[in-house]
Amino acid sequence: MAGRGPSIRLYRFTSACGLAAAVAAGPAAAEDLLQVYRDAQRYDAVYASARYTLEAGRERIPQGRALLLPSLTLSGNATSQRFDVKSHDPTVTPSFGRSVSNFGYVLSLSQPVFRPQNVAQWQQADYQVRQSEATFAQATQDLALRTAQAYFDVLAAQDTLALVGAQKAAISEQLAAAKRNFEVGTATITDTHEAQARYDLIVAQEIAAQNDLESKRRTLQTVGGKEFAQLKPLRSDIRLPPPNPDNMQTWVDIAEKQAYPVLAQEAATEVAQLEVKRASGAQWPTVDLVGSFGTTRDTGSITIPVGRDTTSGQIGLQLAFPLYQGGSLSSREREAAANYLRAREDLENQRRQAALATRQTYLAVINGIAQVGALEQALVSSQSALDSNKLGYEVGVRINIDVLNAQQQLYQTRRDLAVARYNAIINHLKLKAAAGTLRDEDLEEVNRALQP
Repeated sequence: MAGRGPSIRLYRFTSACGLAAAVAAGPAAAEDLLQVYRDAQRYDAVYASARYTLEAGRERIPQGRALLLPSLTLSGNATSQRFDVKSHDPTVTPSFGRSVSNFGYVLSLSQPVFRPQNVAQWQQADYQVRQSEATFAQATQDLALRTAQAYFDVLAAQDTLALVGAQKAAISEQLAAAKRNFEVGTATITDTHEAQARYDLIVAQEIAAQNDLESKRRTLQTVGGKEFAQLKPLRSDIRLPPPNPDNMQTWVDIAEKQAYPVLAQEAATEVAQLEVKRASGAQWPTVDLVGSFGTTRDTGSITIPVGRDTTSGQIGLQLAFPLYQGGSLSSREREAAANYLRAREDLENQRRQAALATRQTYLAVINGIAQVGALEQALVSSQSALDSNKLGYEVGVRINIDVLNAQQQLYQTRRDLAVARYNAIINHLKLKAAAGTLRDEDLEEVNRALQP
């Protein structure tokens, strides 16, 4: 016991210094949920990746539209040649040398007239953008949930550490009382040993709580991109409202229609259906309006010493009919049809998953609110039980272990109540996310429940 004294006193001094530093930082240093969320939006790599994926996905529309618009190409060429001719009989054909060059350009125009597969691909682009937008919206909801979860995990860890500290102080007082009573002969050594065992255990729990708090802070730092020295806690007088609407089937119906995974899969199904149309259109003939205009200038040739300029232009319709491509076109059409059927089943699965997640989360919210109410009543009862046991110990009808058990029950109830409140808030946000209705305004509402 004597060997543990200096280390415990040093730990108390360090904890006191840390608490003094946190108090000195003041309310100005405390940050709320919305501030952490804004930092996360600027820092989180998953959210940034989703945003850039959306930007890339939106480019599908101009790319699809380009398949229906004319294309204009300008090409040019320039060559230079040198001819040195040595005659075997100069009297018949004299030897000569000649440099020849020519250059020119061609302006080509192509306008699709009938290409059904291009029309289908252009229509696909709109649904692909919808799919990207739904995916990004889901990433936004996920970031909000991850931020809120990490924020309240830190608050829960802080509450646990504070309650463990308060319980340690209470046990320390009980230990001192047991020692005094033993010295005057009004209690047995058993009371002292029991109090000492509880004290040693709570010291270990305090170290574990300190480590857990540090871990939760690092998780929040990973989300927000910086270390948050102080967070605004939840108000103690908060009242948790029931879900609105207060009907599980209504939430399920909303989720099956507008949950973001469902919307993304609906868009993917439309893309797959248009892919069938595009694969079928590949077997149809294509008609293009083509035209060209060009000029060529040369300085002659090996046989013609005189240069010339040539200008040409043409316009017409070009027809192409894919008669046989080794069976690949029919195979792609069957492949597209199978992919469309798979996409429909994936859509049905997403709807079922959305309904299941919504039901589970709705029940978690309802049960969480009920649990908070029960724990609030249990907290009152636990405080009464502790007061009664303390009074009974003073008059000799209760023993030391009874007081210690009552203290442990009280602090455990306080911790369970704090965690239940945090879980109820998180589950409420998860319910809205499952239905695809989680917005920044919902975080603002939760933020108003924090202490100013």
